[in-house]
Amino acid sequence: MPTVTLPSVLHEAEEKMKKALASMEREFATVRGGRASPMMIEGVMVEYYGTPTPLKQLATITTPEPRLLLIQPWDRSVIGAIDKAILQAGLGVTPQQDGKVVRLPIPQLTQERRAELDKLIRKMAEDGRVSVRTVRRDANEALKQLKVEKTISEDDAFKAQERIQHMTDDSIHRVDALLKAKEQELQVV
Repeated sequence: MPTVTLPSVLHEAEEKMKKALASMEREFATVRGGRASPMMIEGVMVEYYGTPTPLKQLATITTPEPRLLLIQPWDRSVIGAIDKAILQAGLGVTPQQDGKVVRLPIPQLTQERRAELDKLIRKMAEDGRVSVRTVRRDANEALKQLKVEKTISEDDAFKAQERIQHMTDDSIHRVDALLKAKEQELQVV
C-alpha cells in the first residue's frame, strides 16, 4: 500500500474534484437543449456485425444547422442499425434516413419538457456537489489519520484543511456556473 503523505492527500483530492466536475459536464452534455449537439448521441451503441459499437466510431456526426444532426456512416450498410439504435436510445427524436445519411431533426422544447429537463440538470448539479463534498470528507479523514499518526503537525493539518475547503468552494462555484449556463441553454427558443 502506498504511503499516505500530505502532498499526496492534497493532490488526490484535487484530481478527484476535477474528475467529479468532468463527469458532471459529460452528463450535462447529454441533456438536449434547444440546439443540436453531437454529445446528445455520444452514448448510443449500434449493433455492428454482432458487436455493440459506439456510434461515433461508425460515422461522422455534424451539426449543419442549429436544430439538425447529420450522421454520415463510413459503411452505408450500417444505416439501418444506426436508425434502430437511435430509436431504442429514447432520445425523443425520430431519425430520417435516405440511404446515405441519417438526419436527426431536433424539435423545439415544450414548456413542460423544459421544466422536466430543468429538474434533471438540477439533480445532476446536486450530485456533482455531493461528489465534491465526498472528496472533501475523505481528504479530511486522511488528514486526521496523518495527525493521529503524528506524521503532520496540527498547523499543517489546519492549513491543509483550509486548502481542501478552498478547492471544494472553487469546485462548487464551477458546478453552479455550469448549472446556470445549462439552464440558460434550455431557455433558448
